[in-house]
Amino acid sequence: MLQPPSSEADCRVSALYVYPVKSLAGIAVDAFRLTDRGPEHDRRWMLVDADGRFLTQREHPRLALFTTAFEGGRLVIGHRHHPDDRIELPLRPTGGETLRVSVWDDVCEAVHASPEASAGISRRLGATVRIVHMPDATRRPVDADYALQADITSFSDGYPLLLIGQASLDDLNARLPVPVGMERFRPNIVFSGGAPYMEDRLHSFTLNGIPFQGVKPCARCVLTTVDPLTGGTGPEPLRTLATYRSRGGKVLFGMNLLCPAATGRIAVGDMLAIP
Repeated sequence: MLQPPSSEADCRVSALYVYPVKSLAGIAVDAFRLTDRGPEHDRRWMLVDADGRFLTQREHPRLALFTTAFEGGRLVIGHRHHPDDRIELPLRPTGGETLRVSVWDDVCEAVHASPEASAGISRRLGATVRIVHMPDATRRPVDADYALQADITSFSDGYPLLLIGQASLDDLNARLPVPVGMERFRPNIVFSGGAPYMEDRLHSFTLNGIPFQGVKPCARCVLTTVDPLTGGTGPEPLRTLATYRSRGGKVLFGMNLLCPAATGRIAVGDMLAIP
């Protein structure tokens, strides 16, 4: 059973994350700017196989060991076990081979901007991959069943933003044999205050005057079972979540968001204004 929210007073942003490369480690930030497809720089890069098909920790759990950072206006990809490995990429590449790539059932154009970066990641991962960038000209729509306007997203699984309440993770961890961190669930926005799973019914709110719409609870998969520090896998937390967060054959945790206005900046400490 999904639980109803209780008090919604004084809910504030407690953490923000950007994931420059799909399925690689994210970056905790104090603030981010919203664009027409989500947080600036979020999932604009992605790894693909020889057929242009997206790759994630589902198939390659060791991708969790690759770190990301913003340094001097560039994206730096590192590795937890090999601190001397550094791959630098421009945040907005200006050239490269155009490819057709796929994310789930979506097919769109991307740019293979750095064969050298692809070779470096392939060598460390032990599999042949290419790292591609989504240019501004690529417009990938969200699922038409949930779109509010002509909403688009980056290389995310399907929606521009993911919201999770800290109280939800605290409740889950109280049920687990070993607690897990929020990074298992890859949210963009974490908020404090309110009851566990309050985000289930948080369909409309504003942050810093910017309106957000909660459109669909997030169905979770085996990616949540990858330990981000080791790349190892196990049954938790998905096994425990399935005992009390299942609906329609899916295990739910977090709320997918749309932000049709797509302008402005949100920061840690901003209050959620809930109608």
